[in-house]
Amino acid sequence: MWTLSPFRSYHLYSKPTRYFLYFFSSVASLPHAGTHTSPPISNPSIVNYLTEAFGFPEKRARSISNRFLWIETPEKPQSVVEFFKQLGFSETDIRSSVRISPQILFSDIDKTLKPKLQFFQELGLTGSDLGKFISMNSTLFTRCLDEKLVRCVEIIKKTFTDDDNNQDLIRILKRCNWVSPKDPASRLLGNISYMESCGIVGSQLSMLLKKQPLLFIMQESALRDLVSRVIDMGFSTDSRMLVHAVYTISCLSSETFTGKLELFRSFGFSKDECMEMFRRAPALLRTSEEKLKLGFEFFMNHANFGKSFLVLRPTCLMYSLEETVIPRYRVFQMLKSKKLLKKELNFVNLLLFSEDKFLKKFISRFRDDAEELLLTYKGCNLDSYGFFGDSCAPIYLLKFDA
Repeated sequence: MWTLSPFRSYHLYSKPTRYFLYFFSSVASLPHAGTHTSPPISNPSIVNYLTEAFGFPEKRARSISNRFLWIETPEKPQSVVEFFKQLGFSETDIRSSVRISPQILFSDIDKTLKPKLQFFQELGLTGSDLGKFISMNSTLFTRCLDEKLVRCVEIIKKTFTDDDNNQDLIRILKRCNWVSPKDPASRLLGNISYMESCGIVGSQLSMLLKKQPLLFIMQESALRDLVSRVIDMGFSTDSRMLVHAVYTISCLSSETFTGKLELFRSFGFSKDECMEMFRRAPALLRTSEEKLKLGFEFFMNHANFGKSFLVLRPTCLMYSLEETVIPRYRVFQMLKSKKLLKKELNFVNLLLFSEDKFLKKFISRFRDDAEELLLTYKGCNLDSYGFFGDSCAPIYLLKFDA
């Protein structure tokens, strides 16, 4: 145990003496045979400020105080808090920022905080938006401005094909800590170079950066493994579907991916058919299981489309049943029953039109039947029974029969 009473009143000594005593106490606290250790000294006023103003547990407040023993009073951290308030930070933003990175309370405002905050302000983050951003990313204050922050942002901006107002940049900066690796610029450049070598370039690279920015800061070996998995599934580096498959696989755990394939197989699809559907529509596996089940039930059991239809047109399963598929199927059935179509029309084509174009092409153009067609189109919803064509087969999509 420490027995030197001067340690308990270290604040009575000059700064050089206190630094010596702190160093001596730190050395004395190292474990030695036959001795006991005690925590280093701390400044009670700083400890009290941290516990009362920010709710730090006393043990952590002491630990923080021990790192800044030359700060004698709460005046310094209070000035930092006031600085943040003047920028438009809320009490919640400041509290969150400090709890993540308490060292910012002891930072030099002019040399450390202002330059970095000005950098983010110039990108378009100001006032409360800046406060919310810093509240989740206050560790950025501990990073080198020129070597890490500026360099990373330059690389990201160069990757975007169209982001004049920096909205996409700000969005992805909010999603993950770009400067967490020791050499973030090198990792960014390495992963971008690798993806470009796989044919993911230009707008596709930009799209992937927006949707899954974490792919760009993961270890390159992990990224290569992920892309290899996708290629093993039958995707080619020459295919424009590769980027969508990479995105999908990066979003799914192995368990979720396997579970989705098992769902497909429970409706009679073979493994090869499952993979063919995935290759045609990589986003299909990001569709919820409930939506997929309802889609299978509708297309296969009620609309009587065979498996081959869905294997060739898996995107049908990704449309909203309530808002798109069923209303347009009802119109499709009525158009056929009234023989209004001059040539054979594949139902899947009706799903490809925007709302306005669908109304013009398949409802309003048939003036004599437009009112009935519109009523058929707008009168369908999942909370009521619907009837298809002349068969009058009821469907209640919330309670399918097995």
